[in-house]
Amino acid sequence: YHETGLHAWDHHAWQTHSGHWSIRQLEEDIARGITALEAIIGKPVTCSAAAGWRADGRVVRAKEPFNLRYNSDGRGTTLFRPLLMPGQTGTPQIPVTLPTWDEVIGPAVQAQSFNTWIISRMLQDKGTPVYTIHAEVEGIVHQPLFEDLLVRARDAGITFCPLGELLPTSPESLPLVLIVRGHIPGREGWLGCQQAASAS
Repeated sequence: YHETGLHAWDHHAWQTHSGHWSIRQLEEDIARGITALEAIIGKPVTCSAAAGWRADGRVVRAKEPFNLRYNSDGRGTTLFRPLLMPGQTGTPQIPVTLPTWDEVIGPAVQAQSFNTWIISRMLQDKGTPVYTIHAEVEGIVHQPLFEDLLVRARDAGITFCPLGELLPTSPESLPLVLIVRGHIPGREGWLGCQQAASAS
C-alpha cells in the first residue's frame, strides 16, 4: 500500500510562479489538482508535496482549506506543525531530510557509489530519515541502481513506509516551526525550509 497525494496541477507552473501567486491563485491551482486527482483515484486526496519544494508560509496557508492529513512541502530535520501566525498552526509537515540523487551526483559522489553514500546517510540520521525519489530518475533512467538501493537498504535493516505512518497519534505534540524560503546545495532556486519558530 502507498499513498497518492497531490504534487501539482502543473509542476512547471508551480515551480516557476507559485512564489509570487496570490493566495487565491495558489488555492485555485491546488483545488484544480485535487479535483483531477480525486477523479482519477476515486477517493479523497489526503496529502500533498509541493512541486520543487516551492512552499513558504503563503503556500502552507493556501493548503489549509483542503483538510489534508499532512503535507511534505519542504526540507528539514523533523516532523512539525507549521506556525502560520500567532496562535494558529497548520497541517503537519513531514519534511524531506536527505538529499536527492540530482543534488549530489557530480564530482564528489559518482553514480555508482551513490547507493553506498545515501544508505550511510540514512543510517547516520538521528531522527527519521525521509528520502525523495523521482520516477523519471530512479524509476526510469537509473532503475537498476534503484533496485540495488532497495536490496542494500533491506540488507542494512532499513525499512520503508508510507509517509503518513510517520505521523504521531497526537500531531499536537509536534513542535511548532516556521517554513521559510531557503536554499539547498545542488538545488536550483529557493525552496521551503524548516526554521525554528523562535529564530529571528
